[in-house]
Amino acid sequence: MKYVLKKILEHKQAYSKLPLFQYMRDSSLTEEERLGFYPCMAHFILSFGDINKYMLREEPAINTYQQQVNDHTYEDDHHWPWYLEDFTKLGFDHLCSPTSWMRFLWSDETRQNRILTYRLAALISEASAVERIAIIEAIEETGNVLFSTMLNLAKAIETRRGIELRYCGEFHFSLESGHSAGSDHAEIAGILLDETTQARCLSLVDEVFELFEAWTHELLDYAKAHSTTLSSQGKSFDLISNPRCPQLVES
Repeated sequence: MKYVLKKILEHKQAYSKLPLFQYMRDSSLTEEERLGFYPCMAHFILSFGDINKYMLREEPAINTYQQQVNDHTYEDDHHWPWYLEDFTKLGFDHLCSPTSWMRFLWSDETRQNRILTYRLAALISEASAVERIAIIEAIEETGNVLFSTMLNLAKAIETRRGIELRYCGEFHFSLESGHSAGSDHAEIAGILLDETTQARCLSLVDEVFELFEAWTHELLDYAKAHSTTLSSQGKSFDLISNPRCPQLVES
């Protein structure tokens, strides 16, 4: 598995340089503008809990690898309420009417979120337990890039507004970093794979990063299209509803 982990780290380095993360590091923009993609990822973030509960997890575990997968799912299946908590705190709680919001979540504008969810589910359903470990490790590294880049933005907003952003900030990042380290990469690297399984794991890793890259492009497109959605001064806003879940406009 050490060759698979090496491939994951190579992908991670390239992933961290994608346009979305460059946008998030652009100090000419406000922190709120750099988090403007936040509503766009709702479908995947909320679905990810189900991926852990109903796709990755199998009980009783048939072997030690599946038990390792199961243990990981119990760490990752309950983070979505923190996403919703920050959704409210960041000012996105009333983007549009419920029907317009549902139309948006299943629109072409957010299709990569759904493709990411459904394709990951398909990959997992056909994967062995050890192959699921490779998938998890790849997903974890994409998350590390996102959450580490988001962390400083969250800290700046928290200081300015006097709020705690549990999903975007230190609370979530510490948990993600903690269980990533706790998964013992040395132990995973020591897993012996036959040639066929190694090739399969490498292919799965390639596809996971390809899916997440397409996802980041969709998030960036949304952020640029809705670049003035938040007030850095904590002012109140009204919303004009339309099928695209439009920008916030100051009242």
